[in-house]
Amino acid sequence: MMPFNVAVIGYGLGGRVFHAPYVSAVEGLRLAAIVSSRKEEIAQAYPGLPVYNDPALIWADPGIDVVVISTPNASHAALATVALKAGKHVVIDKPFAETVEDAHALMELAKAETKDRILTVFHNRRWDGDFLTLKRLLREGVLGDLTYVESHFDLYRPNVSTRWRETPGPSAGAWYDLGSHLLDQALNLFGIPDAIAADLSILRDGGTTTDYFRVVLKYGQQRVMLVGNYLARSDQRWIVHGSRASYIKRGLDPQQTMLVGGSSIGDVGFGVDPNPGYLVLPDGREVPVIAEKGDYRAFYENLRDCLKGIAPLAVPAREGFLVMKLLALAEKASREKREILLTPGFP
Repeated sequence: MMPFNVAVIGYGLGGRVFHAPYVSAVEGLRLAAIVSSRKEEIAQAYPGLPVYNDPALIWADPGIDVVVISTPNASHAALATVALKAGKHVVIDKPFAETVEDAHALMELAKAETKDRILTVFHNRRWDGDFLTLKRLLREGVLGDLTYVESHFDLYRPNVSTRWRETPGPSAGAWYDLGSHLLDQALNLFGIPDAIAADLSILRDGGTTTDYFRVVLKYGQQRVMLVGNYLARSDQRWIVHGSRASYIKRGLDPQQTMLVGGSSIGDVGFGVDPNPGYLVLPDGREVPVIAEKGDYRAFYENLRDCLKGIAPLAVPAREGFLVMKLLALAEKASREKREILLTPGFP
């Protein structure tokens, strides 16, 4: 069977570190073109690969099967709309769109007007090693009944950036950039919460977008805390308390750091987390837990299998839309300084 041809729009951090390398590493997918102004940089990484300035050349090419949109959030909806209407399958980097309304419109377009084109959101951190490890511990019942989960994505960025992620807008700031990962993971583990409360704030001098968040998802008596801070030197990742044991994990999944540092996906040891987590038992003993190997190829392997018709889509558009709804609800809860109850049937 011929491989599916994939075009990537954008060659910033997302296109350069995540999409182009992982598409290239998956058998059955072929990186066919990139849309970007960074032609020399791309030529060094992918000699001979077509590089275009105008995405219209992608829409008009019947040989392109899949379009990956890895551009600033404000352009997601417009690019995805044209791609879907051109008959392409579409992958959008998280968050799904700039607004809930845009995300909903894209979801409806993919269903109603485009011959069942695939529309998915790149929630790649479902394949972080630490997240896969926690899922295994929960599946095996090692922790018992959970009461408290604290999930961190902390960075130390004391200087305010002028780049688009920190330029004021409907989906700017740390909550949409980092919180979207944590929120998707929480929904994947526990489903829709009963209620949400949030503190989204600006802590850095000169900041204009959220650089701190602490969001509480309530599930009956269980609490799930999502925490991000651009002024944190700590590398805390998970604090999970259950009736049988607690799970403590420090350090983020290493795949991004490895790729930025020049490693290749096929290298021996790629994706292996050197930092074990720990089970803390009722008697106080700490038992090391080696992290599962993270592998973002799984996202694109699933996409390939879905295109072949042999697997369901791992990240349906509706799940990306649900993340958008809760991102917006957390903003509302923080702005109004109140807890918001989610009604049955949400969203």
